[in-house]
Amino acid sequence: MPTDLWHDLLGCLDLTAVDEHTYEGPSQRLEYRRLFGGQLLAQFALAAARCVTGKDLKSLHTQFLREGRTGEPVRYETDVPQQGRTFATVRLVARQRHGVIAVANAALHAWEEGPERQTTDPPPTLPGPERRVDLALLPWESRAATDLDTEKAEPPVHELWTRVPGAPRAAAPALLAYATDLTPIGTALRPVPGVTQTDSGTAFVSAVTAHTVWFHRPFDTGRWLLLRQHSPLAAHGRCFGRGDVLTEEGALIASFAQEALLRFV
Repeated sequence: MPTDLWHDLLGCLDLTAVDEHTYEGPSQRLEYRRLFGGQLLAQFALAAARCVTGKDLKSLHTQFLREGRTGEPVRYETDVPQQGRTFATVRLVARQRHGVIAVANAALHAWEEGPERQTTDPPPTLPGPERRVDLALLPWESRAATDLDTEKAEPPVHELWTRVPGAPRAAAPALLAYATDLTPIGTALRPVPGVTQTDSGTAFVSAVTAHTVWFHRPFDTGRWLLLRQHSPLAAHGRCFGRGDVLTEEGALIASFAQEALLRFV
């Protein structure tokens, strides 16, 4: 595991309180052309949790408005328009010196006991270490039975196994939200022959415009999770994808959806 990148990411999760309603987080030190959206998702998640006590993150809907700049901290302005006994809502604005770069709405819920039902296909067997994949922005081990970057025309589905290192439970939703931002566009590109996500900036231009994560169950890091992804549509210069996150035992713990610009040169 690239330890320096992992500790760099953990450092980004250490938000500083500027005042009662504002937090600031450092940006990752990445060799990347713009601020990675996963960082914003993770910091939004933590800022929302800081605003409300006694509740956990239920959903996070983010709209990316303009490119963030690497090497510059992000300031998060928060507002809590609703807080009840079991539910709460937080509105967030992410700002850098050149203006607002993203906005988000977060919902939180105090976990309750009640009937449970789940209808999902069980996860496949975890691939062996020979199926390890190198995803530069994920500073932990990931594996996949199929190649995301194949130049053959393949169905727009992808199953990524990933194992976030052990971290405090309060950071788990933020780290998972970070991971869900990385491969939906690549999944949408799988049916396009001769093109992979590594061709961004040459064969096509892409940028995430909106991303939502729903958290269904509390969970711990340090275990294998399956990100099961499907892109049902690419049209009019955009692509759409959605996915589920399951434990190795098959428990559905989260779901996510993403819309992105996908403009071919």
